[in-house]
Amino acid sequence: MKIGRFGKTDDDLRFQEVVEGNAYQLADKTLEILDKKFLVSPITYQGLQRVENWEYPYEAIREVILNAIVHRDYIGAPIQISVYDDKLMVWNEGSLPDDLTFEDLKKKHSSRPHNPVLAGTFFKGGLIEAWGRGTIKIINECKKAGLPEPIIESASGGISITIQKSITDKNKHIEKNLNHRQNRAIEYLDENNTITNKIYQELCEVSKATATRDLSELVEKYQLLERIGDVGAGTTYKLIGS
Repeated sequence: MKIGRFGKTDDDLRFQEVVEGNAYQLADKTLEILDKKFLVSPITYQGLQRVENWEYPYEAIREVILNAIVHRDYIGAPIQISVYDDKLMVWNEGSLPDDLTFEDLKKKHSSRPHNPVLAGTFFKGGLIEAWGRGTIKIINECKKAGLPEPIIESASGGISITIQKSITDKNKHIEKNLNHRQNRAIEYLDENNTITNKIYQELCEVSKATATRDLSELVEKYQLLERIGDVGAGTTYKLIGS
């Protein structure tokens, strides 16, 4: 299996990795290498607890990789995973059965893997269901994460599935020159409804004066937050439009 990290286009290959091993090892190693080397782990907060998340929904990526392994034509080219700034694409050599369309993949369909023995082993090991629901699971996991529906199509003698990022209003702060404390506060507000000056102080380990200045900039300069309540100890802040 080959993994490549690109910029926004195929011309911008930044680094790559070849993953080798048996079928079980391929699945585990690929997920581990993607997590540690190729994907960013966005940080959110549950209360004051730091939580590292996958850049794309883990269950969707896992299902795509397992699906590629059991449907791979092992005589042809290796499975290729291309990671871009705004999407992740998995390509596998081969084609759909003649009586199966890409639209059929969006609903329950017959399970006909290219490698039935390997698929049976994965099924007995609890890795796959073997009910023709893999693509449905991928689509549903992306929808749950607020991402667009994955694109499944023919490409270069094979089949590719592309998972795209979703650019939401809440993430537009990345384009602004926020300091690391302000970015942390925005990430906190992605998971919590409001923030106070006191929580900001504890979250960012800063003085009240620094917290006040940072929060004022988020309200007045960057127009990302709005104040709720009178100025003072009872003031809370929330994302505009949330």
